[in-house]
Amino acid sequence: MKKLTIILLILCCAFTSQAQQTKQYTNPILSGFYPDPSIVRVGEDYYMVNSTFSYFPGIPVFHSRDLVNWKLISHVITRTEQMDFTGKGVSRSIFAPTIRYHKGLFYVTCTMVDGKGNFVVTAADPAGPWSNPSWLPIDGIDPSLYFDEDDKCYITYNSIPPDNKSLYNGHRTIRINEFDYKNLKVVGENTILVNGGTDIAKEPSWIEGPHIVKRYGYYYLISAEGGTGADHSVVAFRSKNILGPYEPYEKNPILTQRHLTGDRKHPITSTGHADLVELPDGRWYAVFLGTRPYEQDYFNTGRETFLTPVEWKNEWPIINPGHDEVQYHYPLPLPQRKFKNQTSYSGNFSYKENFDKPNLQPDWIFLRHIKEPWYSLNNKKGFLTLTLRPETVAGNLNPSYVARRQQHATFEAATAMIFQPSASNEKAGLLCFMKETNFYFLCKSIDNKQPVVQLYKSTKETKKLQLLASQVLPSTATGAIQFKVVANADNYSFYYSTNNKNWNLVKDNVDGKFLSTKVAGGFANNFVGSTIGLYATSSGAPSGNIANFDWFEYKGNDEVYNTSNRRK
Repeated sequence: MKKLTIILLILCCAFTSQAQQTKQYTNPILSGFYPDPSIVRVGEDYYMVNSTFSYFPGIPVFHSRDLVNWKLISHVITRTEQMDFTGKGVSRSIFAPTIRYHKGLFYVTCTMVDGKGNFVVTAADPAGPWSNPSWLPIDGIDPSLYFDEDDKCYITYNSIPPDNKSLYNGHRTIRINEFDYKNLKVVGENTILVNGGTDIAKEPSWIEGPHIVKRYGYYYLISAEGGTGADHSVVAFRSKNILGPYEPYEKNPILTQRHLTGDRKHPITSTGHADLVELPDGRWYAVFLGTRPYEQDYFNTGRETFLTPVEWKNEWPIINPGHDEVQYHYPLPLPQRKFKNQTSYSGNFSYKENFDKPNLQPDWIFLRHIKEPWYSLNNKKGFLTLTLRPETVAGNLNPSYVARRQQHATFEAATAMIFQPSASNEKAGLLCFMKETNFYFLCKSIDNKQPVVQLYKSTKETKKLQLLASQVLPSTATGAIQFKVVANADNYSFYYSTNNKNWNLVKDNVDGKFLSTKVAGGFANNFVGSTIGLYATSSGAPSGNIANFDWFEYKGNDEVYNTSNRRK
């Protein structure tokens, strides 16, 4: 009897622990590079958008019923007639969208950097299609709409200093204009709401990402400050009049991690650029970007989307109340409402794409707009066919590269391919890509008329690659070949197989930091995260040859998400 009681107690504890785990959600809620989140609630539905820079399609639109389980339902930028990213660097183009809803219509405002500037698009259904952009004559970035109770609309944005005279590096302003939402036009002259930041005497840098919410009879202006790196923060201002003057919160910032030590285990850093949302029961939450370094400030996954509660204290909002550190696990904000055949974006997960559907899954992305048909799911049933083309990922056009985001520091990615190269410039295989000058390419090609497996590393010279390793394939290897990359933070290993069982090491101990934001230009020049995918190129020369990919598999398993390592 005593033994049975002990067993029952153990089982009870196990079930209790499991139940507690199911009542928590995991940060980030969107892992991999999903920066600059903006969120809106419509009834019991939540919609969120993120920056995508020069990846296409642009601006993903996510849907959730519980703030935790998200489904990618569309993209905003899906047509060349809307805008064109050709010729733009991978970290240019689409910066910081905001999504809002008013009287049956969804609005996304955003900036096309190195293009026509700020724009607004609309859709009756967030699943699209979205309209062609209406371009806005405002000087700056990060436009955001606010619909007031009197049916007036306003647009806030980051802009130039007064008289365009900078007092210091990073001196910016937050400005506001009235906005004619029916005709999608800016009205009248702008008003400066914030000059410099919370305290211009301290030379605050890069006040940006403004959003307005209203409560207690105040208009609250929520902005990012300090730049998008380690000093990133969220600050709050308020005013009884939407046009100001705005007073800063005396206890700003309302969110930052810059004061915490860098040697803490599993840190979340660079938190900022927040958007707030009110739940039907009056509670508030915030989405914001953050990063997960695996060492110091090295990370390859880019800036990701996090979710934390918001507490209103003395009529001011506090993000992540009760904690200094942003946590990996919080109690669920709402009962879970999962989607059928749901894709995972949070915690440890894996997936396999067999290319047996009529269309690619919406999580696949491309570098810049596709202007000619170079990939197909119909050419060979059950395969993704890529045409080898002269365009390369080292350039600024649209190469034959089909990508997914890297979403963990520790992961494996593999693919199977049928490809018969006919010249040494023809190469196809698996690509790990951060930017035009920072990538690794594991491929099949020809050298001295013999089929070979090669591993290349990019260089700063866009037309020159460094050969890290090469192995001659056996004469019997005429069928499918499999490629695999195994990454553990900054340590990458590359393999190939001809039977999908016995894996041959091509090269191990490859420097993964080469694909980190810090090495690839830092926060000032590199805003994306690493992607992994399938790449076929004829390296600047005409070809027309094809490569057929049978499947792609990804397995992510970061230590921080293992149950035994969860934060308490």
